[in-house]
Amino acid sequence: MNYEILEKMVQLDEAYFKGISLLMAKQKGTRKLAYELIKGTSVERNDALNFLGQYIKPKSELKTDGAKIYQGIDKWWPVRHTRDIHKRFEFSNTSEIEGTFGNLRTFIRRMYHHTTTEKMPEIVGEFCFRFSFPEIFDNPHEYLERSLTLVPFD
Repeated sequence: MNYEILEKMVQLDEAYFKGISLLMAKQKGTRKLAYELIKGTSVERNDALNFLGQYIKPKSELKTDGAKIYQGIDKWWPVRHTRDIHKRFEFSNTSEIEGTFGNLRTFIRRMYHHTTTEKMPEIVGEFCFRFSFPEIFDNPHEYLERSLTLVPFD
C-alpha cells in the first residue's frame, strides 16, 4: 500500500518480524511513507529494486544502511545513493526511518500487544495511515469531515 510516490531525499530500510519482512521508505522531513510486506524472513536485492521502481521517483537521493541488498543499487535505478554503516555507528542518513520502525513496534505493542503474520498487512496499513495523516484524529469533527463524503442524489 502506498499513498504517494516518494521523491527528493528518501530513506529506505527493512524490518523483520516473525515470518514476514517489511521494506519501508520515508521521504525525509515529511510524513510520506511507502511500504511493502514480503513473505519470509529476508529481503532480497530484487525486492528492493521492485520497490524502488514502484515507489521512488528517479533522480531522488536515496539513503540506506550498509546492507548488501543496497550495494550498487544506483547502477540499476537512477538515484544518488548514500549509506550509513551501522557497525561504525553511522546513523545520520537513516535516523528517520529507524525512528519510524520504533514507532511501528510501539504502536503494535500498545494497541494490539502482539500480532500474527496474517494480521501484519492490516496493522502496518493502519499504522502508516495514522502516521501519515495524524490531523484526522485531532477531533471527531475533523475525522468526520475527512472520512464522510456526500453521495450524489439523482
